[in-house]
Amino acid sequence: MEASAVSKYNRISASKVRLVTNEIKGYSFPEAIDVLKHMHRKGARIVLKVLYSAGANAKYHNPDLLEESLYITKIAVDEGPTLKRFMARARGRAGRIKKRTSTITVVLSDEN
Repeated sequence: MEASAVSKYNRISASKVRLVTNEIKGYSFPEAIDVLKHMHRKGARIVLKVLYSAGANAKYHNPDLLEESLYITKIAVDEGPTLKRFMARARGRAGRIKKRTSTITVVLSDEN
């Protein structure tokens, strides 16, 4: 049985979140939570929320399911829409600022 969760429009670039998700690929659900709780990155908090949501979705669809039997089968980070802003520069010019967003997808499964 598979359960998934998606978080869209996170105000952090996808490359920064990928550093976090590459650490927990293939881990079991409880192990991934332990690793994320002790990681000092902004992306870790966001991924932890999505992971908890996927676990809750799995528990909702199958109440008899044990959390220890869940594994991360797929975790993907994609780029979301970019907010484009301008900042004043010298001599009347403008510099472009790109505020990047990301979309995080987590899929949990009890089959390995």
